[in-house]
Amino acid sequence: MVLYEINTRCWLHELTGMHGHPVTLADVPEEVFEQWGRLGITHLWLMGVWTTGPLGRAQALCSRGLRQAYAAALPDWREEDVVGSPYAIADYQIPLPLGGEEGLKQFRAKLNARGIKLLLDFVPNHVGLDHRWAAQQPDLFVQDSNQAPGVFAQQTDAGVRWLAHGKDPSFGPWTDTIQLDYRRAGTRAAMIELLLSVADRCDGVRCDMAMLVLSDVFARSWENYPMHNGQASAGQSSPPEFWSEAIAAVKRAHPQFLFLAEAYWGMEPRLQSLGFDFTYDKALFDKLGAQDGAGVQEHLFRLAPEVLAAGAHFLENHDEPRIAAALSPSEQRPAALLILSLPGLPFLHEGQLSGARRRLPVQLARRAAEPKEPEVERLYEQLLTTLPATAVGRGTGRLLRPRTAWAGNPTAQNIQLVQWQASPPDFDLVAVNLAPHRSQCYAPLVIPELALRPWLMKDLLGPEQYRRLGEDLQNQGLYLDLAPHAAQLFHFQPDQ
Repeated sequence: MVLYEINTRCWLHELTGMHGHPVTLADVPEEVFEQWGRLGITHLWLMGVWTTGPLGRAQALCSRGLRQAYAAALPDWREEDVVGSPYAIADYQIPLPLGGEEGLKQFRAKLNARGIKLLLDFVPNHVGLDHRWAAQQPDLFVQDSNQAPGVFAQQTDAGVRWLAHGKDPSFGPWTDTIQLDYRRAGTRAAMIELLLSVADRCDGVRCDMAMLVLSDVFARSWENYPMHNGQASAGQSSPPEFWSEAIAAVKRAHPQFLFLAEAYWGMEPRLQSLGFDFTYDKALFDKLGAQDGAGVQEHLFRLAPEVLAAGAHFLENHDEPRIAAALSPSEQRPAALLILSLPGLPFLHEGQLSGARRRLPVQLARRAAEPKEPEVERLYEQLLTTLPATAVGRGTGRLLRPRTAWAGNPTAQNIQLVQWQASPPDFDLVAVNLAPHRSQCYAPLVIPELALRPWLMKDLLGPEQYRRLGEDLQNQGLYLDLAPHAAQLFHFQPDQ
């Protein structure tokens, strides 16, 4: 599995410029699908397809901080480039300029015909200021009794209501959003119904800030805002977990549907236990970006195998700085091989494969052209076209803890080892060195009947080839002396 995130609005704008006529989801050129298939993309996340509105756009234009971010990312930006945040959703419908609902249907059919699944956004915590529920169903939202910081006045049939803006408890409110109240049974029911309507149109959802609607997190975040007009659930002091109800409802209708959670704060195992197939591995991202090889190793071995295998492993996404701005191509290479070969969901971002350096505010529908970095392009081209022919991602994958090569040599802590076996007796070993110097270790291979035969090992990403006795591999382990920032993929087969 390989997930690829695309900024839909910017991507279609660029295709339109390239082809000289409007390009929507209905008429994406065939060569685009062919390229995704050639690179082994299995899941495509169209980020930012839902309708935004004028109130949300106005907020995006009046923020001084955002205007500075626009200028940094797109020096010639104009107000018409600002269309509002795709996470301040006015309606879960595809706007006509992107192709409308019919365009999405055609796009999904073309993806599925090539074996690629479609993911869309689902934002559980809040909706945009322009959403019809604000005026029509204000009781679905967190409210205050009067005007206060973090709320806004909404005119409804019952008069003015003071609705809270959505927020993360660690930061200020998102002023282009309204906070849904998950203490209310009616809110949870309405969001499950909405999620089911989204699930009818795609193969999976990436759930924005999924941990914010966990019952205890929500209760702490909004304990100073009493519920308006009624109780959360009849006879219940604590509401049931939204995700367990919602995911079960969707999977009854669509058993193969995929749930990916944007998750932080150590909440990943809990969200997985509630039904999420994958959760962000933000800790790995942080340590890889910092080139902390020992920290990466410690983090990976601290995770239970089932938690690791449900991790979405990434080097960048639309919320984070571009990896090419932090790591050189030689530094990025081992990190890229690692995220692509760990058990779990490898997660790539549009522009990452060509070395883009500018992080784009999500409110913009146009981005600056950036020169492509040939070394980065070659890096991902080689990795993405080589890995599908190996056992990586298939069969049984496991982390191997490197053993010290000799007393007083600490460099084994910089090495990450991932072993995969799908068609015995052959197997593959990924070995990366995240340090800027040589590192050595013994790899304790875990292969049935390893000692019974000699082995030929060949680096599929380079010229190295060796022969090793199975007894030595079993008794001592495989000795590795890895170059700075080494990224190697060894295929083992019996040496006849």
